[in-house]
Amino acid sequence: MTGARTVRVAAADLGAASGRVMLGRVGAGELTLTEVHRFANRPVRTRDTLHWDILSLYRETLAGLRAAGRLDGVGIDSWAVDYGLLDADGALLGNPVHYRDSRTEGAAETAARLGEAGLYATTGLQFLPFNTIHQLVAERGGARLGVARRLLLVPDLLAYWLTGEVGAELTNASTTQLLDVRTRTWATELVERIGVDPALLAPLRAPGTVIGPAADLGGTPVIAVGSHDTASAVAGVPAANERFAYISCGTWSLVGVELAAPVLTEASRRANFTNELGVDGTVRYLRNVMGLWLLQECLRAWPDADQAALLAEAATLPAKAVIDPDDPVFLPPGDMPARIAGACRRAGHPEPATRAETVRCIVDSLAQAHRRAVEAAQELSGREVDVVHVVGGGARNTLLCQLTADACGLPVVAGPVEATALGNVLVQARALGAVGGDLAELRALIRATQPTTRYTPSTVYTRAQSIS
Repeated sequence: MTGARTVRVAAADLGAASGRVMLGRVGAGELTLTEVHRFANRPVRTRDTLHWDILSLYRETLAGLRAAGRLDGVGIDSWAVDYGLLDADGALLGNPVHYRDSRTEGAAETAARLGEAGLYATTGLQFLPFNTIHQLVAERGGARLGVARRLLLVPDLLAYWLTGEVGAELTNASTTQLLDVRTRTWATELVERIGVDPALLAPLRAPGTVIGPAADLGGTPVIAVGSHDTASAVAGVPAANERFAYISCGTWSLVGVELAAPVLTEASRRANFTNELGVDGTVRYLRNVMGLWLLQECLRAWPDADQAALLAEAATLPAKAVIDPDDPVFLPPGDMPARIAGACRRAGHPEPATRAETVRCIVDSLAQAHRRAVEAAQELSGREVDVVHVVGGGARNTLLCQLTADACGLPVVAGPVEATALGNVLVQARALGAVGGDLAELRALIRATQPTTRYTPSTVYTRAQSIS
């Protein structure tokens, strides 16, 4: 009977900076998470190409899953768009290339050649230079693509190594700009237009599908979840009704609303909003905002810095400067404090004189970017919202959450921090029969078991100059 037992399931959640394995116990009225293993995700540059160290990530994931003990299921999620290529024998043809690599610098020309309006009408995706379609165009003519027989996105690649089964989970496939968002099938004509054989793309599968047993884990079933980490994170939003906006806030801020159907208007395309698929057939209508990447890169440039102390000091400072965090200058790794100073100078603002002023500039700028995205999502979709849910690591950033509430003029509910892992384990538990129902019921379980913090908009907040 559904909900008659408690299951132990593991969420392998791979982020751009680190990965972890979380053990979930899920049953009727029960939902707990325990971190079993955490590990760094360190990209590797070889000559002029930035790669993911995918074998290290698989090794650490497997170590974490083994450390979790007896399991009823395993689900894997990660960042989007990046892929591994397999040859006819199923062997990996080199480490996947990092989406921040420079190989897609000609992406704008590719989009123009394909026809931006038609591309959006088919795929519903915002223009991002690192979308899988642009990575494949950059790869054409290379040795790897010439001998490749299968393309697997990162979570699907790890699932293949565990089970021997190939497939493409739907929520992550929808980030590639190779999927028809209306029919939810591969856009084969588009794939052919970029000179790629559609047979390279694996059969699609939905979240909740049992992929197969993991031989290295005693036959534990591997279950497809919302394998794009944002899909799992949005499933893990503890919303009480449909009138909510979400910000899945980490390295990126994914800001949007949840809909039943895509928004494919010309206004939506011009606003650079994206229609990605979610759990249970939903559409994640959202915009990518650069997110805490700016702060992470600053901290990398300041190895002696204390993040908590800097944020506390930044909270005592007035808002002096707002920059556009989505400026492409901020996308690649590098000297982020210098780039932020340069952006302030170009915008006519005073350059930050201290590290805390740089942090304040980042947080004010993100809060304003969140406001713009939330307002645009409502206008373009026709979905009005009463609350903004901030989930992911950014939910811990009290200054960012308060400034986001102030900027949006809406209450912000922060948490759970582990929304991605919660969405992951709940989809598994439902597939195993431990819980039932739709997303609303899964979210009710999250509200009943997970702590959140509510931020009320300040009545004395004065907005810094915003970027139009």
